[in-house]
Amino acid sequence: MRGLEGGALARAGERAAELVYVRRGYRVLARNWRCRTGELDLVLARGPTLVICEVKTRRGSRFGAGWEAVDARKQAKLRAVARAFLVATGLRPREVRFDVASVAVRGAAGPTDVELFEDAF
Repeated sequence: MRGLEGGALARAGERAAELVYVRRGYRVLARNWRCRTGELDLVLARGPTLVICEVKTRRGSRFGAGWEAVDARKQAKLRAVARAFLVATGLRPREVRFDVASVAVRGAAGPTDVELFEDAF
C-alpha cells in the first residue's frame, strides 16, 4: 500500500484542518455539506463569525500548494454553495469568512502540515 490515496487523502486532510480549528476554539457546524451546487468541506463558527473552509490536501508540490487550486471559479462556486447552506439552515451570522486550509502530506504517515489562510477571499 502506498499510504493515503484519493478520497482517503482528502478526508485525512479535512480531519487535520478540523483539529486545528477546534484547538483554536471553533465549533464544527457541518462537514462535507452538499447540495446541487456543490460541497462545503468544513463549516465552523466562533462568536459571531461563520467560517466556510475549503480544504486542499497535497502530497508533494508537483501540482503546487493546495491553496493555489482555489481560483476565482472555485471561489464563486464556494460563495454560491455557502448561500445555499445559509438558506437551508436558516443561519444568519453577523459575519461570513472564507478560509482555505492547505494541507501538506509528507510520506505515508498522513498530513503533517496544515496552513490556514483566514479570510482568503
